[in-house]
Amino acid sequence: MNNRKALFIQAVRGPILLITIGILFALHQDGGLRINRSWPLIIIVIGVMKLLERTVTPASPTFPAPPSGGPIQ
Repeated sequence: MNNRKALFIQAVRGPILLITIGILFALHQDGGLRINRSWPLIIIVIGVMKLLERTVTPASPTFPAPPSGGPIQ
């Protein structure tokens, strides 16, 4: 189930980023918020998406080291 959520978050990362950039450009055209002052919001959105992806993605299993012994025959 967690793998499914992680894939979903990866799939929506691009569209959410494009929507964010589109909203910022619309605000810039309206005169409400200038692009040169809103670029940190893009970095924040990317960071939140990566954080969500990492919290949902299952941890990779760690395997024990092989036993050390004599030479293999």
